[in-house]
Amino acid sequence: MALPVLKNRYWVLRHGRSTPNEKGLIVAHLSNGVLPQYGLSPTGFVQAKTAAELFLTEIEAEGISLQNVRIYSSPFSRTRDTAVTVAEELHLKPDVPYVQILEELRERYFGPALELESHDHYREIWALDENDPFTGPDGGESAADVANRVIKVLPVIEADCEGCAVLIVSHGDVLQILQAVIHSVEAIIISSENQDGFQQGQIENFLDRSALSQHRKYALLTGQLRQLK
Repeated sequence: MALPVLKNRYWVLRHGRSTPNEKGLIVAHLSNGVLPQYGLSPTGFVQAKTAAELFLTEIEAEGISLQNVRIYSSPFSRTRDTAVTVAEELHLKPDVPYVQILEELRERYFGPALELESHDHYREIWALDENDPFTGPDGGESAADVANRVIKVLPVIEADCEGCAVLIVSHGDVLQILQAVIHSVEAIIISSENQDGFQQGQIENFLDRSALSQHRKYALLTGQLRQLK
């Protein structure tokens, strides 16, 4: 994946294994997702620590110091647990400017009928995405809806810092869709001479139906780290 020219280097990290993962539950509404009981499982904390070690190795290879690490996280408890664990493993203070919460990175909402139901329903949603990524489940977000909100984090981060290693901690579908959108707009340049490459009013022009419908090819396992480059 070739990124547009950005002022920072980017990594994505799916949260570690969570209690909803272990129970086989969909916990996607913000009101439930922030509850402590839906945070990381013991295995998830181990995964987060392992991801921190790998992240440190990769930023050192890029010549980026820990002082120039920034972490942006979904507000859900499982992502916050992951982000804070990474920050602690890197001996960063888990507060601003190292860890910041962006609501745009929240979990994809699959609608009230699927909330707290079996995660087996994910297959139904992904089949719907393949057929039409602009149509979502009843009362929930389509892949395009998620793309519209998650891509907005890039100009926010680009305005916030420069020359940093940026770690985005979020959820499976959200990170898949983010990668799909970036891949479809790799020709768009963001630089000091072209600050409006991702203007919010133009985002819908960057949504590629075929890319969004195949977002699953960018899937991440729990606790998996990936550099965007």
